[in-house]
Amino acid sequence: MKKIVFVLALLGTVACKQDKIGYVDNIKLMDGYQEKIDIEAKFKVKADALTKKRDSISQAFQIEAQAFQAKAQGMPQKKAQEEYGLLQQRGQFIGQQLQQEDQQLQAAGQQEMDSVVSKVKEHIKNYGKTNGYTFILGGGDGGSVLYGVDAMNLTDAVLKELNANYSK
Repeated sequence: MKKIVFVLALLGTVACKQDKIGYVDNIKLMDGYQEKIDIEAKFKVKADALTKKRDSISQAFQIEAQAFQAKAQGMPQKKAQEEYGLLQQRGQFIGQQLQQEDQQLQAAGQQEMDSVVSKVKEHIKNYGKTNGYTFILGGGDGGSVLYGVDAMNLTDAVLKELNANYSK
């Protein structure tokens, strides 16, 4: 008899247990995360510097090309064509170097952003474990939550923790 009561009590406890579910707005979370904001600002400075460098080099090359055009009028055609070919090659080389620098900057930025996304996912996972959640869903544009009551929205709490941990 005691075994039956114990089993029934155990079943009642298990049956009453409900999954704890919450969600975060991925976009709001990432847009408010200070580490992401800092990385974007750092790479904007680098991108702006690269743009200034590109503009400066392009302007210098245009001046050189204009000077060549004026000089080429007094040259024999064959010599002018040879020098024009060298000028074109140099322009292509400069363009390729600038493009390579741009690609390296983009790759470095993407790598850092991927790292931030991984940190955020890991933090959400730990937040869920620590606070007894069975599921934490992702919302926002492209997320899996089409509707959720505000009481289940964990975005602000998770964002507050992320920013507090980042500033330490």
